[in-house]
Amino acid sequence: MLQLSDVKYVYNAGAEDEKTALGGVSLSVKEGEFVALVGHNGSGKSTLAKLFNGLILPTEGSVRVRGMDTADKKNLFDIRKTVGVVFQNPDNQMVASIIEDDVAFGPENLGLPSAEISERVQWALESVGMQDHRRGTPFRLSGGQKQRIAIAGVLAIKPRVMVLDESTAMLDPIGREEVMKVITRLNREEHMTVIMITHFMEEAALADRIIVMRNGLVAGEGGKEIFSNRELIESAGLELPLAARVAMRLREKGLKIDGDITLPEELVDALCR
Repeated sequence: MLQLSDVKYVYNAGAEDEKTALGGVSLSVKEGEFVALVGHNGSGKSTLAKLFNGLILPTEGSVRVRGMDTADKKNLFDIRKTVGVVFQNPDNQMVASIIEDDVAFGPENLGLPSAEISERVQWALESVGMQDHRRGTPFRLSGGQKQRIAIAGVLAIKPRVMVLDESTAMLDPIGREEVMKVITRLNREEHMTVIMITHFMEEAALADRIIVMRNGLVAGEGGKEIFSNRELIESAGLELPLAARVAMRLREKGLKIDGDITLPEELVDALCR
């Protein structure tokens, strides 16, 4: 679905204040995969998000979406229909004062017939559990509800890939849980490819694969077992998930806890055994 080959990106290239954000990143994402990108601020995560659908182009290397090179301008329309991006602040993504008009904005720009736009709006709102708010205003919603509307606006385009760039960072725990339930359901039931950029390790633990970024490079990747590599996680300026930290401390105290523990439910099961 996505293929990055030796991608480098330099902000303000050639200027005195140029800054290298990515120093040569190669990675791929399969169709239907749920990938979490984690790393400290400045590790290059958000730059990758903008590269995935051609908002910016690599200084060196190539980014391909289903074989389409983002550097080729004639591909950009199809690429942006394929890869939808949800950013951090939901208020910055609202373009209309009525929720159904906001969700319809993307399909309208694709030039779709009115009947199909209406169907897509209904489907997208139902997908995020916000169909009852269709004719309301987004500005009276909670942060989690607003972000679900922002996700619906991207869903209405029917992308094959959903990129979430720190989309839960400004939300409270309840709002984060609301959004994560939507994302995991879309991935598991709708088989949507999800790339989630986050610094919440409990969210990353829900992914099929975790890619750790450090100083503009891929420092490591793997499944949940990657959290057993404490040195890698801490060298990237991150913390292990709370359940993993508790399990590690209990093991140090002599308690036998088997398996890779990353989620509270897994710790409960292990303790009960």
